[in-house]
Amino acid sequence: MEKIVEQLYSISELSEAFGISARTIRFYETKQLLSPRRIGGNRVYSYSDKIRLALILRAKRLGFSLTDIREYIELYDADPNHKEQIQLLLAKVERRIDELKQQQEDLVTTLHELEEIETQCLNHLSHMD
Repeated sequence: MEKIVEQLYSISELSEAFGISARTIRFYETKQLLSPRRIGGNRVYSYSDKIRLALILRAKRLGFSLTDIREYIELYDADPNHKEQIQLLLAKVERRIDELKQQQEDLVTTLHELEEIETQCLNHLSHMD
């Protein structure tokens, strides 16, 4: 029987692969989002850790909090059929969409106000000449 060797990654390999600092990876460890093994004094990360890091970075890019991300990851480990995880994700995605739509409306309003001020300033300056 052939033994399958698991691919392990160093912190520098992961930081290079994802374009982030080793400090960022250690930060995620302190937040209990990653838990690497140790070989000697070195952290080693499994393929599963690498996938988890990709998930963390994507969720952060989409605007989810570290608390949201931790809840999602904890459900993945606890729920074998992932129904609760999917329901939680759906609720968080819907909430995030609502937040972004509100921000979009606020940006449109702010842009209109700034454009009005710009027009008023330009008109005022043109009358001064």
